[in-house]
Amino acid sequence: MLIDILLVRQLIKNQFPQWADLAISPVATSGWDNRTFHLGDHMLVRLPSDAQYAFQVEKEQYWLPKLQPHLPLIIPKPITMGEPSKEYPWHWSIPITNENAKFC
Repeated sequence: MLIDILLVRQLIKNQFPQWADLAISPVATSGWDNRTFHLGDHMLVRLPSDAQYAFQVEKEQYWLPKLQPHLPLIIPKPITMGEPSKEYPWHWSIPITNENAKFC
């Protein structure tokens, strides 16, 4: 499956239209489990690259906010989760990278 800017733009447009006009660009180094893109200045879009990694999204949504206060580093905080669709078959995540960011 090709996970690229066009797919991310379509998913955002369909599921989070309030962010449809934000810039989307790939992160410099994307991981093996997920393809990651910048969304605007303070958010990311993380899409599992294969079915074997798809279960991680819901776990991250639950655990990362609980673990953050106990970690020595700042980690992205999940703010919403995308739903499976005809364009992309698994849940996906939008975390915020800067808690001081403001959203419309």
